[in-house]
Amino acid sequence: MRTRFKDKRLQRIKEKIDASRRLDAEDGRLLYESNDIVGIGRLADRVRRNRHGKTAYFVYNQHINYTNICINRCRFCAYSRSLGEEGAFVLSAEDVRAALERRRHEPITEIHMVGGLHPSLPFDHYLELLDAIHAIRPDATIKAFTAVEIDYLARLYDHSLEETISRLKTAGLGLIPGGGAEVMSERIHQRLFPRKIGKERWLEVMAALHAAGLKSNATMLYGHIETTEERVAHLLELRQLQDQTGGFSAFIPLAFHSENTELSDIPATTAFEDLKNVAIARLILDNFDHIKAYWVMIGEKLAQTALSFGADDLDGTIMEEKITHMAGARSAKGLSYTKMKELIGAAGYTPVERDAFYQPLDNGY
Repeated sequence: MRTRFKDKRLQRIKEKIDASRRLDAEDGRLLYESNDIVGIGRLADRVRRNRHGKTAYFVYNQHINYTNICINRCRFCAYSRSLGEEGAFVLSAEDVRAALERRRHEPITEIHMVGGLHPSLPFDHYLELLDAIHAIRPDATIKAFTAVEIDYLARLYDHSLEETISRLKTAGLGLIPGGGAEVMSERIHQRLFPRKIGKERWLEVMAALHAAGLKSNATMLYGHIETTEERVAHLLELRQLQDQTGGFSAFIPLAFHSENTELSDIPATTAFEDLKNVAIARLILDNFDHIKAYWVMIGEKLAQTALSFGADDLDGTIMEEKITHMAGARSAKGLSYTKMKELIGAAGYTPVERDAFYQPLDNGY
């Protein structure tokens, strides 16, 4: 039976998807310009169900932010501080061990650790952080250090990119978060984060990580000054690198939160916009297995809805998240194992606890 769309242009998108033909930049612009959110959602849900059926994933994870001191001071960031500024902090290896010990009774399988670009911490400090995590959580996957952090460590300590990656991997690094690219546009780079690496270097670092056998996520920060064309170009850049390396595990659309940033006049993203970004990612990123609805940024209820708009993963319990909440997020600062299962089940999906690499788990918790 022919699918009826409020926006008749979506029929063309459907025909391309049915014929297993890739969407292009023009298709991406059409999807972003369309107000037929129900039609876009139906297309994304169809693709999602073909891949994952009624399964929706989550992981039992804990977040660690080892420092908020950062030389970049990006305009969209509420988290960073300068050296000596009130509120600046650095966690020692002992601090990290203490944070992990507080939750040692919980069956955490993934540790997510990121931080700012500190001007003077010795390279061994980063290795000690990894060692500390491995000592307390030997069976957990350590997901740590964005491409921006890894590039910085290589430059600061005059190591090659390959040597830096090798040393971190030997110390226990198992997976890479997807942050740092924001939106891959030189215009946005210069206006919002001029000190941070740009598109070419971010892609180069990710390719090197993938070549070293490390999987990573990918993200896009939307809802600030980016255009539709820049969003589409970002997604196509990710898809092209995935064609080359196959190293991306999941894509996470990140809704911008402006509170306590230099862009505080920008209003919060709408539910319409959040769902559209999830759905369009599912349609354009045809070589990504997983699309996350990051409940920390869009809220628990909308993340549930996003499972019907192309997302197949709610990320995780995310204990002790700080970065987004410092920018005004009103979501919980962590959800229990039981709550994650309830959120997914209430949305009509089958909750599946996974490890960091999407292998199903049954820990009996």
